[in-house]
Amino acid sequence: MSARAILRFENWTLEPDAEPDSEPVTYAMQCAVDEETSPVSENWAQPQDWVLEHCGKHPSHHTYREIITRPWRAW
Repeated sequence: MSARAILRFENWTLEPDAEPDSEPVTYAMQCAVDEETSPVSENWAQPQDWVLEHCGKHPSHHTYREIITRPWRAW
């Protein structure tokens, strides 16, 4: 008796995970000059407030990155 393989081809879909038990979308900001990063928050306003505070402490730091973590699911 020889082994047989059964192949099944599927079409997959990728989408943001909006299930009730999914991880939350989170936001952070990172200074592109010194790479210091704000605390992660579920509210986008808190990291943006951090940028304004960081600018006040470091007037020559003008460039920032927004970091968004969004859960996705494949099915």
